[in-house]
Amino acid sequence: MNNVQLKVVIVGTGYVGLSTGVCLAYLGHKVVCIDKNKKIIDTLKNGVATIYEPGLQDMMEKAKKNLIFTDTLEDAYPDTNVFIIAVGTPSKTNGDVNISAVEKVAEEIGDILNNNCRPVIVNKSTVPIGSARKVESVIKTRLARRDIQCKFFVASNPEFLREGVAIIDTLYPDRIVVGADETPAINTLRQLYEPILEQNFSLPLSFQRPAGFDKPSFIVTDPTSAELIKYAANSFLAMKISFINEFAGLAEKVGADIKQVAQGIGLDKRIGTRYLEAGLGWGGSCFGKDTRAIVYTASQYNYPMELIQAAIRVNYRQRLNVVEKLQSIIKVIRGSTIGLIGLSFKPNTDDLRDAPSIDIIKKLIELGARVKVYDPVALNEFKRQFSELAVEYCDNVQELSKNCDALVLITEWSEFSSIDWEKVRGLMRQKVFIDGRNMFDKAYLEKLGFTYQGVGR
Repeated sequence: MNNVQLKVVIVGTGYVGLSTGVCLAYLGHKVVCIDKNKKIIDTLKNGVATIYEPGLQDMMEKAKKNLIFTDTLEDAYPDTNVFIIAVGTPSKTNGDVNISAVEKVAEEIGDILNNNCRPVIVNKSTVPIGSARKVESVIKTRLARRDIQCKFFVASNPEFLREGVAIIDTLYPDRIVVGADETPAINTLRQLYEPILEQNFSLPLSFQRPAGFDKPSFIVTDPTSAELIKYAANSFLAMKISFINEFAGLAEKVGADIKQVAQGIGLDKRIGTRYLEAGLGWGGSCFGKDTRAIVYTASQYNYPMELIQAAIRVNYRQRLNVVEKLQSIIKVIRGSTIGLIGLSFKPNTDDLRDAPSIDIIKKLIELGARVKVYDPVALNEFKRQFSELAVEYCDNVQELSKNCDALVLITEWSEFSSIDWEKVRGLMRQKVFIDGRNMFDKAYLEKLGFTYQGVGR
């Protein structure tokens, strides 16, 4: 385990903040997680995770001796080595990022620092280029008002966590990127991540080290480069998904199978197999927000990001392809009953941010369809966020299937692999299935009498 125990204050208990805080506490650091929402803090104090993330609840229990939850930054401050800012940074309508929450945290930090501290303030939230400089300026301004001469350091330390596997991505990352101009900040963050860099911590039973994993790289850059690394990484992955989806459309035209095409190009080590799954496109809190943000940033320098703009267009066109497939088979959507299997933007999360299901549901309702939905985890979250959408909620796939003219797979939850298609077939009015994630055997479903359409098949 790590020999140096640091005191870490994390502001924000969303997917990034809570997952990071729990893992750092498990590794032996003293971690204080802060959220302004007292209801969230009360729930966390009772040992209950406030987000759905596989294994997080168990990790919280293992790390509880090193975890404190509070809604007050000032109470958490004394002796803090590292402040991590992990608050929300939502999109503005023009694609720019709203960092008002980040600035607010910086103000609060500037209001509590004293002459005897040398903390590192870390931007963990995905923030626009120049945000490290902005945070430093805000803190210095607040200190000057109080006539405090505090030496502090600001660093950019972008996260690369995937929802659904956030614990694995935290403990076994490909790399840790630190953007900082001063050696003390770099050294402190190296100490913070030493157990991960050296892989010398006790392995949690639920999260064993992936096969072939060695040690992550520790990448030191200037803050601006670190901020751009985050946007470049997410933009590239988004572009890769849109690339295979665009070829999926061509594959349908010429009679090819995109799964075979993806395998054939993915085995080229220069390309790689990951993120080449054709489907309904990307969603969630990162790719859409980050691609729009980098396009906006580039526009401020009169520099068009044409590849990224094309990736965005392809992605949102992909969602409406589902409706076009339904129209080509059913012909008239009005009066038909369509069942959506899955709602979250990906498996193992209840996150509905920018989920393809939302656009598809809205379009189907607009066309006059009766829409039924089922998701094993995200159903309650959908009810909370989209109560205005006139859909029927179902408790399982069989209930969903009753009297449906078509079913559409939206999210490839593992439980869907055991669907009893013979039983489902007998419950449907018309046997149409749109496999939005290419999860199922086309030949088997067609043998059962289904009209099957996948993506690029």
